[in-house]
Amino acid sequence: MTKTPRFLPGRSADGPRRVEILAFRDVQLLDVAGPLQVFATANDLAGAGPAPYALHVVAAGGGQLRSSAGLGLAMEPLPSADQPVDTLVVAGGRGVAGAVAGGLPAWVAARVPRARRVASVCTGAFLLGAAGLLDGRRAVTHWTRCSELARRHPEARVEPDPIFIRDGAVWTSAGVTAGIDLALALVEADLGRDAALAVARHLVVFLKRPGGQSQFSTVLALQSGGTRFEGLHAWIADHLSEDLTVPRLAEAAGMSPRGFARHYRAATGLTPARALERQRVEAARRLLAETALPLKRVAERCGFGSEETLRRSFLRHVAVAPASYRQRFRDDGEGMPDGRPEAPEI
Repeated sequence: MTKTPRFLPGRSADGPRRVEILAFRDVQLLDVAGPLQVFATANDLAGAGPAPYALHVVAAGGGQLRSSAGLGLAMEPLPSADQPVDTLVVAGGRGVAGAVAGGLPAWVAARVPRARRVASVCTGAFLLGAAGLLDGRRAVTHWTRCSELARRHPEARVEPDPIFIRDGAVWTSAGVTAGIDLALALVEADLGRDAALAVARHLVVFLKRPGGQSQFSTVLALQSGGTRFEGLHAWIADHLSEDLTVPRLAEAAGMSPRGFARHYRAATGLTPARALERQRVEAARRLLAETALPLKRVAERCGFGSEETLRRSFLRHVAVAPASYRQRFRDDGEGMPDGRPEAPEI
């Protein structure tokens, strides 16, 4: 059994937090540049005050390194394992297999006892897994690689849906731009929500999408089959609380019920009923994460009719009960506090 890694309980010294972003040949450029720019902007917005972060992009051997996009990056050499570090961010990219084979997991494992927290972006999770950091933890990576991560590291609890996950001192994130969401969450944990908001505004991005938000929306997935039913999906989103039978949906689409059911399944790969259930689950997830509405009200607004129907659909699509899903946001500090004003009607 892999020994549970130990992390520093907090910052090792006064002054800027040392942040290291680990890269390798054929690293995904945005996995490095996205989080780096978030931390750099936090420094820029500190004004005349001390910079909160000391930033270092490191790689084995240092020097010039080529990203998968072809752009060269200037690297610092790997620091000694005993040098304190606040945050180690491990990037991903198509070169991650070579990085694993090249011995980087051993360096990551040796770095952990001197770190307060460790994070991965995209397929950087494979480096964390090879270093033994994901055993017994929830984790995520790019949705196309989640099955492989689970197969290679069966002791990890891989969840294919969230944008990022925090499990103790280990943070993992989905692909590419999710690294920005992750870095904003780290800044918020360090400096507070106002500081993270200021960084997000400066970068013209969301403050942070909740970590439990899906990597891709149900509506986007449904539209992958073409644009024929885009208008219908928008109409459904505005009428979720109503009784949406196949004849009602067909009427909204301007088709006969039989023709609608046939063409809809051909375009989306789903029956209208199953697609509608997915849209309702997605809406319920948003309300559970962002509001303090009682489960009964969530079920009503999303068209489930009852809490039991909501629970069954949640278990089918999310594999957890609605109350447990909401509790994850409370535990991670991502959910809205009790007493938040109710969300607008859906």
